[in-house]
Amino acid sequence: MELAYIPSPSRGVIHLGPIPLRGYAFCIIIGVFVAVWLGNKRWVARGGKVGTVADIAVWAVPFGLVGGRLYHVITDYELYFSEGRDWVDAFKVWQGGLGIWGAIALGAVGAWIGCRRRGIPLPAWADALAPGIALAQAIGRWGNWFNQELYGRETHLPWALHITSSTDGRVPGYYQPTFLYESLWCVGVAFLVIWADRRFKLGHGRAFALYVAAYCVGRGWIEYMRVDDAHHILGLRLNDWTAMIVFLLAVTYFVISAKKRPGREEIVEPDTETDAEASGGDTDSDDSAATSEDEPKEDADAKEADVETEVDMKKDEAESAKKG
Repeated sequence: MELAYIPSPSRGVIHLGPIPLRGYAFCIIIGVFVAVWLGNKRWVARGGKVGTVADIAVWAVPFGLVGGRLYHVITDYELYFSEGRDWVDAFKVWQGGLGIWGAIALGAVGAWIGCRRRGIPLPAWADALAPGIALAQAIGRWGNWFNQELYGRETHLPWALHITSSTDGRVPGYYQPTFLYESLWCVGVAFLVIWADRRFKLGHGRAFALYVAAYCVGRGWIEYMRVDDAHHILGLRLNDWTAMIVFLLAVTYFVISAKKRPGREEIVEPDTETDAEASGGDTDSDDSAATSEDEPKEDADAKEADVETEVDMKKDEAESAKKG
């Protein structure tokens, strides 16, 4: 008899009349809001404008969702296109299945489009959003808890996850709560990036690179614990190889960027500075115009005074001549 364990929800969806409210979708939505909220605070602190992060997220989030789903479907194609499977299920995102690798990759494309439209450097925007993305992942992993998926090996630890569903080949029992491990790891990654960014003034995409590298480290050992079906290469799960490759790319970028572009961007949103300069320039122009208008008046007054003085002098001379 187990004295302690993490219970699984009896169902992952609640119906509000005809409207289904799914726990997985709620976790994704809440995660997105947290990422945008924190990203906005960090962006404004860097000198950007309020609302810019949300404007670019309008591009990044849809691209990220599509990319995450594509990665999942491509790497687990047998779940949707093998014999006895319905390919329409590939579009049912609410049932779970978003690969973070595809979400970040295609989400970056959407962010690049949004940044380009606003004239903003993508690395600076990514730095501001990095810890928020980690927190979004931490929240999103609880969607797997609602769906009773992505757990590890059997265990009798006090924090074991109790799986009760037997659908899709699940075997009820007590398992390692890998969703919880990854959620806690992502929270730690968020705090690491915030601390390092304040301590070392990371810029030019290095805060984002740190987030990616740190996440890959945790994802590597957590992925090794999972028991759900996955493709293996040389004895390792596909996502383990992906984590190692992405980790090396992130570290390489971090090192090269630090050498080529040390420090942090002074201006992250050019419009902010341009507006100030423009208004300052207008003031100078007005002052110059006022000065140029005043100068002729002063000259005219001076000439008029000279004429009056000359007339007075002639009068005095005439009077002196009469008296003499």
